[in-house]
Amino acid sequence: MLEGVVKRFGTTMAVAGVTLSVTFGERLALLGHNGAGKTTLMKLMLGLATPSAGSVRVLGEVPPARQPVGFLPEAVAFPEAMTGAELIAFYARLKRRPPAEGRVLLRRVGLDGAAGRRVATYSKGMRQRLGLAQALLGQPRLLLLDEPTGGLDPEVRAAFYDILGERVESGAAVILSSHLLAELETRTDRIAILDRGRLVALGTVDALRARAGLPVTVRVRLKDGTARTDVVPAADKLATLRRLLALDPLDLTVAEPGLDALYAHFVAVAPCPPC
Repeated sequence: MLEGVVKRFGTTMAVAGVTLSVTFGERLALLGHNGAGKTTLMKLMLGLATPSAGSVRVLGEVPPARQPVGFLPEAVAFPEAMTGAELIAFYARLKRRPPAEGRVLLRRVGLDGAAGRRVATYSKGMRQRLGLAQALLGQPRLLLLDEPTGGLDPEVRAAFYDILGERVESGAAVILSSHLLAELETRTDRIAILDRGRLVALGTVDALRARAGLPVTVRVRLKDGTARTDVVPAADKLATLRRLLALDPLDLTVAEPGLDALYAHFVAVAPCPPC
């Protein structure tokens, strides 16, 4: 999809030689601080920006692709005088989809009860759900979602990821960016970590753990009531578990480094970019 892509804005290097692809039926998460290049990558894939160097292909085409692509921007802005039903019908017409599809999607994102209300009365979370509904119109083969769960409560976030899971099972590819690392750990297939426009790590969470070699935390509770916590090198994990299991413990848990620790590690060890 992206091959050696560079994007400059004047003297600022927003994207520095990124090569990245996503397959159908896969969820790829883009992680990075503000200004790392996540949103710029999405704009390049949408055809809202052109690369300074390298190539971009979306569903086999140079952006903007004529094939179905759904997009949910970080800052969702809709005409506030329209109702939710009017707005989704408007987007359905733009995408040449039947109005009934929009009504079904409003129900799917939990807005059927508010469809007749003006968007001006919607909370931030409701606007996010409306944005997701419009992104899903036409059953897009590629979904680009920029900070999609901002403003959503935990229950609605879970429903959001259920919807994404359905789209992935049907063969869609999903690229999403988020600062909420903990919720992504078990809800994406691969992780791409960006730092100052560069791709500094790419892989599954397990692959990134193996590459980072960060220590693991082992907690054990014995029958005499004593408990202990050890932080051991990843290479010593199995030997430590064998030793502790020989003590016939009541309870034994192993905590692998989370995605937040992996992100901090790869950003810290990334070489400084050239001036």
